[in-house]
Amino acid sequence: MNATVTAVSSNDVYSFTKPARESITLLAGLGVEGDVHAGSTVKHRSRVAQDPTQPNLRQVHLMHQELFAELRDAEFEVGPGDLGENVTTSGIDLLALPVGTLLRLGNEAVVEVTGLRNPCLQIDNFQEGLLRQVVGRADDGTVVRKAGVMGVVTTGGIVRPGDAVEVQLPAEPHRPLKRV
Repeated sequence: MNATVTAVSSNDVYSFTKPARESITLLAGLGVEGDVHAGSTVKHRSRVAQDPTQPNLRQVHLMHQELFAELRDAEFEVGPGDLGENVTTSGIDLLALPVGTLLRLGNEAVVEVTGLRNPCLQIDNFQEGLLRQVVGRADDGTVVRKAGVMGVVTTGGIVRPGDAVEVQLPAEPHRPLKRV
């Protein structure tokens, strides 16, 4: 299967979910045009409270559509934008990518993967018990985060559902994703 963008979402106000759009425009060094989390410094409320001068490594949130099927099997109904992601993908294991992977979305836009989304308690406000489905523990006790990856925009451009996703891995040695 080829990797594709299945949905794009954005919101200009703080809310947990983001409405689907026909397209979004990614701006280099900033994120999604008009999205509340766009900017060169952190925009997530908890991070702003810690240090508002931190670089924004969470300009774009990408999530794999395959997670929705897994959640449906656990009797949760989740769709594109419901968990706050900007770009929903299909056909690519986002969680297995190393830090520094470049994702070309459509003809122009490029996002550099910075790390894993660290899900918060707001997920249980959306649907009670959902947090346990997107954060768990592996057999060895390590935390497993499934709620997508975060990235920064290195090259701007318009992204639409149906656009191809091309993956360019960084030079080895690869560094595994950690929460950002």
